[in-house]
Amino acid sequence: MRAVASVLEEKQIRVDEPMSAHTSFRIGGPADLFLEPRKDQLSPLLAALKEAKVPLMILGNGSNLLVGDKGIRGAVIHIGNSMNQIRVSEDRIEAEAGALLVRVARQAQRAGLSGMESLSGIPGSLGGAIMMNAGAYGGTMADVLASVELLTEEGEIRNYSLEEMDFSYRHSRVRDEGGIVLSAILQLTRGDAGEIDAAMADLTRRRTARQPLEMASAGSAFKRPEGYFAGKLIQDAGLRGYRVGQAQVSEKHCGFVVNLGGASAAEVRQLMEDVRARVKEKFHVDLEPEVRFVGEF
Repeated sequence: MRAVASVLEEKQIRVDEPMSAHTSFRIGGPADLFLEPRKDQLSPLLAALKEAKVPLMILGNGSNLLVGDKGIRGAVIHIGNSMNQIRVSEDRIEAEAGALLVRVARQAQRAGLSGMESLSGIPGSLGGAIMMNAGAYGGTMADVLASVELLTEEGEIRNYSLEEMDFSYRHSRVRDEGGIVLSAILQLTRGDAGEIDAAMADLTRRRTARQPLEMASAGSAFKRPEGYFAGKLIQDAGLRGYRVGQAQVSEKHCGFVVNLGGASAAEVRQLMEDVRARVKEKFHVDLEPEVRFVGEF
């Protein structure tokens, strides 16, 4: 705590912070330390935590996480409102990692820049979306990225080109090597602001009609298996509406696991294990979680 206090102000530090308040699942026990640094504080903060041997985890908008019921030991560094600036320059956007994708997409639309439409409904931050190469409706972050500014685990700030980011399905070099996304430059194309707005509105209608957006979840629970759709496999396995406690396979879209209210992380994890086992038994397909499991269960 003393090491952290030498870098951050008191208002930037929370102790025993419930992670249920910082994940879209609304699930998760307390984090020992919950830290909200500015960009210029990150490097000295990492050095202080490393010196004190405090384990750390990086958190964006918490939209694809299941945090264990016993919480997270060590420090959670939240990349959020203190790092959310967005700047438009001709056909490019430079945005900090804490900026929400929906804000970036809306800024692009207002500037008459196309390319972010398919990503506009993903409820994540830019940094988290880059880390997992988030995508929807045929578009991914890799389609619009020009370069990424990254703080390495050694405290060095480096810039990586699109090619150097090693993007693939729900994967980037950040997942393998660690580090913190600080900002990114997006390369977009000129378009008509009205047409872009209409495309975003159409995608919003489609999401609302097909996905349980009104319920707490972490989005798609499983990655898409090659040659299949996870939701269809789960539906065909007879698991629509399947429950473990207050965790449920969504009745609206079987690819989602929802929190009916008060679900525990243990219930969600057990439900997902049951789903994987049933699909494996019936179709001989291995479902890989898209939700990240973190903390102590």
